[in-house]
Amino acid sequence: MGQFVQLAAADGVQCPAYVAQPAGQPKGGLVVLQEIFGVNRHIREVADGYAADGYLVVAPSTFHRVKAGVELGYTEADMGEGAALKAAVEALPAPGVLADIQAAIRHAAQGGKVGIVGYCWGGLLTWRSACLLDGLSAAVPYYGGGMTTETESARQARVPTLAHFAEQDKWIPLEGVEAFRKSHPDVGVHLYPAHHGFNCDHRGAWNAEAAALARQRSLAFFAQHLAV
Repeated sequence: MGQFVQLAAADGVQCPAYVAQPAGQPKGGLVVLQEIFGVNRHIREVADGYAADGYLVVAPSTFHRVKAGVELGYTEADMGEGAALKAAVEALPAPGVLADIQAAIRHAAQGGKVGIVGYCWGGLLTWRSACLLDGLSAAVPYYGGGMTTETESARQARVPTLAHFAEQDKWIPLEGVEAFRKSHPDVGVHLYPAHHGFNCDHRGAWNAEAAALARQRSLAFFAQHLAV
């Protein structure tokens, strides 16, 4: 359904992004932010799924500034490589990868109001985008690794935000989720009886029931906030 295009960031960097088009007039635009595994088959399928629901979807390669063409699986070696690439991107001078996400938002705006959704590291970047970037109307981070830390939780979302977390997430302690919930009463926080990565049907952590419910809630949230 989709194809890769080149997006121009404000600093002149060309960032590849997977773009999936809806069959008819878009209901709005969506930016989909990858995990630490690149814009791989799963992320492309997520983008295609939202396009099938009527959105113009843009999934930028958030690793591109440190390594091009990353597409990883879910082995221990893949996780190690992905974690190292994430650390390299996080170490870039500001605004770093946020410039590429801003370019993706501009492209998605061709479809109307823009929402953003991301998973794991992409969930953290979704939260930062909701707090720092322009042109968004809604944000949905999934198990955003790091977003419940004191530094990230100190940020304030500028757009309506819905956050999905997992009760059995070994990377995001429940006490951090509860502290985040108390600090951000305007953010809709949902907990699921699942593990980190429960939305990804390419890995063992996939939880079909939790994934379906979270997606249903996300679609309703976007329908509410991206409607013309």
